[in-house]
Amino acid sequence: MRLADDPEVDAFRAEFAAFLDAHLPAEAEARERSRSSAHVPDWARRWQRTLFDAGWLLPGQPAEFGGRDATLPQQLAHLEELAHRRIYHSFNPQGLGIIAASLITFGTAEQKRRWAVPILRAEITAALGMSEPEAGSDLASLRTRAVLDGGTFTVDGQKIWTSGAHDADVLLAFVRTDPDAPRHQGISALLIPTAAEGVVRRPFGSIAAEDDLDFNEVFLTDVRVPRENLVGPLNEGWRVANGSLGHERTLLWLSFAERLEDLVQDAADVGAGQEWYATLLMDLQALRLLGYRQLGPDRDPAELSVLKLLGSEAVQSASLHALEAHGTDALPHPARTGPYHHMNNEAFIASWFERYARSFAGTIAGGTSEIQRNIVAERILGLPR
Repeated sequence: MRLADDPEVDAFRAEFAAFLDAHLPAEAEARERSRSSAHVPDWARRWQRTLFDAGWLLPGQPAEFGGRDATLPQQLAHLEELAHRRIYHSFNPQGLGIIAASLITFGTAEQKRRWAVPILRAEITAALGMSEPEAGSDLASLRTRAVLDGGTFTVDGQKIWTSGAHDADVLLAFVRTDPDAPRHQGISALLIPTAAEGVVRRPFGSIAAEDDLDFNEVFLTDVRVPRENLVGPLNEGWRVANGSLGHERTLLWLSFAERLEDLVQDAADVGAGQEWYATLLMDLQALRLLGYRQLGPDRDPAELSVLKLLGSEAVQSASLHALEAHGTDALPHPARTGPYHHMNNEAFIASWFERYARSFAGTIAGGTSEIQRNIVAERILGLPR
């Protein structure tokens, strides 16, 4: 299902499709995967630079940032074309869609030149340091502290669930710079090179797979960071954080729609019950229709929480149904390992266990389902806190 025909959007889509036909590397067509969300193989770095130079990396941005000032419907067409072909335009999605985008919005001209453009061109990679052991979705509870003395911050604290940190060159970290300020104030955003003295990164596995080393603990001990690495005004990191999450959520629903489409196909293949199949189709259509509403001039940013909640919960529920439908065939087995595109049919079915395990991340990352329900209740329904 797509938006109504629009000659400009159709021409935009056709131009991008022709570009992909002419320039897509064989490794991308083979759906090669990286080892973490900040590890970019050499071929993928070249591919990302090709997209940047042609204005197809982030088409909604101006040319200097790898785009062509595309409209929101055109940006959706761009992502739909990538999704249809199952192509990654970057193996460093947080660096591209959150950190570089945040620097373009809040950074200085020098920060854009020194950090944003190299991230966009895959010359360096970046990770996002938000969550902490005592501050997951509740960012306002963070304890990592940065003390400013002259022109240098000294940072001490810990981050966790930091995707790709062990492969990243820089961390966009949210730190408390005024411990006496109210919870949502006194927070700042700092760019911290991961090679800086006092930065220790420890990757750890997940329930999805033993060799899935993406999450990290990051320990910061007396890390010295120049003031020029401060993103946005001092003590106004909450505004930067909301902007960062906004970049993450704007078209996040499309990735949930892709997963639901896979589940719809799988449900048809295994002869799923009519109720489950109908629920899948309704969830997918509802997600797309609500997503398209965000492309109009009267979009409400709070409605992104509805999309995040619906998409993540629908994928998790449907993944469980798929797992149950396949029964014991879907459980892990030593002979059924490796990326999906190298699997035979039996191993592909077994990957549903991994997909179900990974679906829990969708209800947590970018704001838990509980946080999204609170936003919907307060900002859309007008309920009291």
